Amino acid sequence: MPLLSALDREHTVAPPGYNRWLIPPAALAVHLCIGQVYATSVYKNSLIAHLDASQTAIGVIFSIAIVMLGLSAAIGGTWVEANGPRKAMFVSACFWAAGFLVGALGIATKQLWLIYLGYGVLGGIGLGIGYISPVSTLIKWFPDRPGLATGLAIMGFGGGAMVASPLSRQLLSAYDPNYQPSNASSVASGSALVWLFVTLGIGYFVIMMFGVANIRVPAPDWRPAGFDPARVAAKPLVTTANVSAANALRTRSFWLLWVVLFCNVTAGIGILEQASPMIQDFFRENGTSVVAAAAAGGFVGLLSLFNMAGRFAWSTTSDLIGRKPIYLVYLGVGTVLYLLLALVGNTATWVFVLLACVILSFYGGGFATAPAYLRDLFGTFQVGAIHGRLLTAWSAAGVAGPLIVNGFLDAQGKPGTLTASAYRPALFTMVGVLLVGLVANLLIRPVPERYHEPAGRADASGPAAAGDASPAGAAGESRPAGPADPAGSAGPTDPTATERSAAR
Repeated sequence: MPLLSALDREHTVAPPGYNRWLIPPAALAVHLCIGQVYATSVYKNSLIAHLDASQTAIGVIFSIAIVMLGLSAAIGGTWVEANGPRKAMFVSACFWAAGFLVGALGIATKQLWLIYLGYGVLGGIGLGIGYISPVSTLIKWFPDRPGLATGLAIMGFGGGAMVASPLSRQLLSAYDPNYQPSNASSVASGSALVWLFVTLGIGYFVIMMFGVANIRVPAPDWRPAGFDPARVAAKPLVTTANVSAANALRTRSFWLLWVVLFCNVTAGIGILEQASPMIQDFFRENGTSVVAAAAAGGFVGLLSLFNMAGRFAWSTTSDLIGRKPIYLVYLGVGTVLYLLLALVGNTATWVFVLLACVILSFYGGGFATAPAYLRDLFGTFQVGAIHGRLLTAWSAAGVAGPLIVNGFLDAQGKPGTLTASAYRPALFTMVGVLLVGLVANLLIRPVPERYHEPAGRADASGPAAAGDASPAGAAGESRPAGPADPAGSAGPTDPTATERSAAR
């Protein structure tokens, strides 16, 4: 079918003069939509009341979605690389929208397993495919600024909740006049929840189609004007070669980076999951919190803002100082901040808020910097597939972080009676987790040459794949690659090497 063939990689190659700055908005359209997963707490109480279920049973919906995110990204990463970003983003939109619609059916029939299947499994697959679909392409369009490029897109995932939270509240109040968004104890009716899911499913599908229509892969013989691959290659840990996804799993560097991401996410998600009750418990006098529920909700929104901003600011900074040094900041400075949070976080609300916000900026920055770190270590050949496998660390951390925090808190007392001292064992544990990640980051070394792809292998999947293996420039700032490889790896008659040099 002509319509479906438009999704093929060969039909998404950018024409000469295409402006590469049109690619980040296309990626952002997808990430802002799937970032809604961070806003599930908005209607959690309404789901509990409507389905007469426990908090744990409803919380499993989010857990399934995050686990499926990691698994689908790992399993589907190679497929995404082979078929290109447009088809991948379209598939993501279909699964994400279907997840809402099947979830709406589950709410209407009061069948929790249908919500698990819909939002959890189907939606989780859409999350994973959508998360990795634009990353590889962005890195290939921006070999000169990979941290900035991936930060522009991935910050959308962190900021998705900032859009989805108020939007969901307003939609619920529109569908149920008795629902009061400002009242934390107010719950929406089942019909309002059904229409919320239907509206979000259709609305997000339409917005994601904007990304599908505008995404492009770079032509094989273009690169940014003034981009010198030899200069980039001179930076520590930045390879001039390419490593396949299969070989990446055989390297020590991949698994060390897996540990690094797992530790950074475990520490951050522990605070994110407990943020609202945590600030209230830290400032409790005579059994009553001096922080109002509304203020605690505002604190959660502020954390989302820093989570989003950190994804762009810190990943962009990594282009200047390098990926390994920026992770030393995330993990080393993060260790100090966690110690301060445990020891002096309850002295003043502004101290607590400042420490937590910087910690969450590191959490977001770790996500956004990871694809650029992978590009430095393994090249651009199958960086999307490698990134998908790395995201299994997110799935594991999404389980480990809340388990660590909630396990300690359950041992300290019941919710509503906890104080700052009850959180210290969990915070000290997170200090240890971050130190493990710090050591792992220090141990990362360049990938040995025996894992590098031989000359010509990087485009073995066909011309279309080769077309996505090197960057193209923006309008007015691009030029054809020279006849010879600037890195000196091939002569004028080796076009494959020329494409490889452009990718670098």
